[in-house]
Formats: sequence, structure tokens, C-alpha cells
Amino acid sequence: MEINVIEEKKNRLSFEIRGEGNTFCNILKDELWNDKHVTIATYTIKHPLIGIPFMIVETDGKSPRQALASAAERIASKADKLRKEFKKEIK
Repeated sequence: MEINVIEEKKNRLSFEIRGEGNTFCNILKDELWNDKHVTIATYTIKHPLIGIPFMIVETDGKSPRQALASAAERIASKADKLRKEFKKEIK
């Protein structure tokens, strides 16, 4: 995954996520919406096979980078919990 920042302002961050697709972007977008300070969390992919995801995150004052970092931590925690539960069930 490669992240290229396109625009960064106090409450807004727009960036490309090279090497990812709808699956990751949907998870990240949905998790960002769980943050009460996030006012916009959306992405677009111009072409489903060769497009690069473009994401926008806007907040009401919280740093968009911090909102992304917090969302990533929550996603990682949920993935770890799922992995542990899955391993327990397949034994």
C-alpha cells in the first residue's frame, strides 16, 4: 500500500491509496464514520480494474490524520479478534 497525499488542510485530507481496492476502502470508510468528529469519509475509484482509490476525510476540528490513525487501530483490533475467534473455532 502506498498513500499519496493530494491535499491537506486543517480539517480535510484527500489522498490516493495505491495497491488497495473497494474492500479495504469500504472498511476504512465505514470505520471512519464511527468517529464522532468525522464529517466526511468517502472514496471513489474511477475504473474498477485499473483505478486508484481516492479518499477524502474531513473532520469538525480533530486532525484527519489522527482520525485515520484511530480508525486503522480499531480495524487492526477487530481483525485480530476475528483471527483469534476463527483459530479457536477451527481447532
